[in-house]
Amino acid sequence: MSAPPNSPEAGSRPPPRLQLSGITKRYPAVVANSGVSLTVQPGEIHAVLGENGAGKSTLMKIIYGSVKPDEGSVQFNGQTVQVRNPQEARALGIAMVFQHFSLFDTLTVAENVWLGLDKSLSLADVTQRITAKAAEYGLDVDPLRPVHTLSVGEMQRVEIIRALLTNPKVLILDEPTSVLTPQAVEKLFVVLRKLASEGCSILYISHKLHEIRALCTACTVLRGGKVTGVCNPAEESNASLSRLMIGAEPPALQHRTVQTGATVLRVQGLSLPRADQFGVDLIDIEFEVKAGEVVGIAGVSGNGQKELLYALSGEDARADAASIQVAGQNAGRMGPRQRRALGLHFVPEERLGRGAVPTMGLAHNLLLTRSSSVSGSGWIRVGALQKHAADIIARFNVKAGGPNAAAKSLSGGNLQKFIVGREIDANPRLLIVSQPTWGVDVGAAAQIRGAILALRDAGCAVLVVSEELDELFEICDRLHVVAKGHLSPSVPRAEATVERIGEWMSGLWHADVQAHLAQANATTGEAQHAQA
Repeated sequence: MSAPPNSPEAGSRPPPRLQLSGITKRYPAVVANSGVSLTVQPGEIHAVLGENGAGKSTLMKIIYGSVKPDEGSVQFNGQTVQVRNPQEARALGIAMVFQHFSLFDTLTVAENVWLGLDKSLSLADVTQRITAKAAEYGLDVDPLRPVHTLSVGEMQRVEIIRALLTNPKVLILDEPTSVLTPQAVEKLFVVLRKLASEGCSILYISHKLHEIRALCTACTVLRGGKVTGVCNPAEESNASLSRLMIGAEPPALQHRTVQTGATVLRVQGLSLPRADQFGVDLIDIEFEVKAGEVVGIAGVSGNGQKELLYALSGEDARADAASIQVAGQNAGRMGPRQRRALGLHFVPEERLGRGAVPTMGLAHNLLLTRSSSVSGSGWIRVGALQKHAADIIARFNVKAGGPNAAAKSLSGGNLQKFIVGREIDANPRLLIVSQPTWGVDVGAAAQIRGAILALRDAGCAVLVVSEELDELFEICDRLHVVAKGHLSPSVPRAEATVERIGEWMSGLWHADVQAHLAQANATTGEAQHAQA
């Protein structure tokens, strides 16, 4: 029996930090939230779990004031509030790190952070605070760098620091570890546990079930915009959380050993000076990808991945012609269209802006890399284009309002499925994918990874650049690591461990490789001696 409202016992219990009741938000094509209730206690790390399009991001935007609910109420520290905009949210003590970042490309890190803070602070004060906060939490950020020179992982660090500088009472994190290394994730968890111990409540959105089980003390599950369960994730398994979220466990991947074919991509002696002062020089990069194999490149964001991908896709055509060979052709000076003619298809890490035009429909976004619906005279066959888009939407289970839905109207995971599906559907000879399952739920991630392996089994050469080691271990045959513009030798997946690859991410592979070779030589010598 609960204590009467006016009893001393009831008075000693603090009210919930945040309480949502009956939140409903409708859009023309979908009901994003339907009667959602959520309670978060002070100092609680509360997971919000659901598949792509379940309504998680909409609910967080309602809390943060960037979306207005059609029905329902919000209470903060026991008081009913109407959060009409992000400024009011920040004034209450609510901070949010979005999955898609809200940064101005042409401004520096410090200028971006300054925009959301108390205007009594000078830019110099903010710069100093960023440096101090970055050092305190182990987040490597240069406050003077323009945002357009940052990688996705570096932008995420900026967003996290910007949120921490407001000393929040509620911190909302939308896929905060999607492009972080295991070591960086552990550092972030230390930060979040410390914040929670100081009374900050954290709403944590992630598709990484093992992270939720390790970090969070409560969990609300959404499916189709409705709450389907509330649990303590520490008492659940990955399988039970998957069933709550998508109604089933994701299918196990079939990773068969196949015979590799001819070399499709060969990179040799690729050295490129940085295109801007904040970039990374590529130094004597050498590797190859053969037909029928998946080669992975791991590394901490900002170590040359962006520069390497630009050089491989043709967006940067400054390389020596022979330093990049595609299907036996010197391609270093070719543009993207010429490389596509050789069978190279590419999925960039930035979904909106580079992978898709935000305001264009999905059908017309097909035209970025596909021309099958364009007649010989240059006319677009609209019916064929829409049917093609609808086929990809159905094949890859993309939740969208049809082939004419604007790219920006899709959740991040669903847009990722469409872009990956668009390039896989082209039956490429060489597929280069950056962050293939960034922000994608467990079911969709299994589907994308399965499609990549099916493409590999069909004889395609696949290069995957990812900062998610579990993903690389799951789908790759061989792994490289990039650090400070240098590329490590390859290591077979069977010999790769989280600890070993983590050390290599700091550029410490030379001693490891030498020790490994010495051990192999010693073993060979012992065998020869035994035979003698």
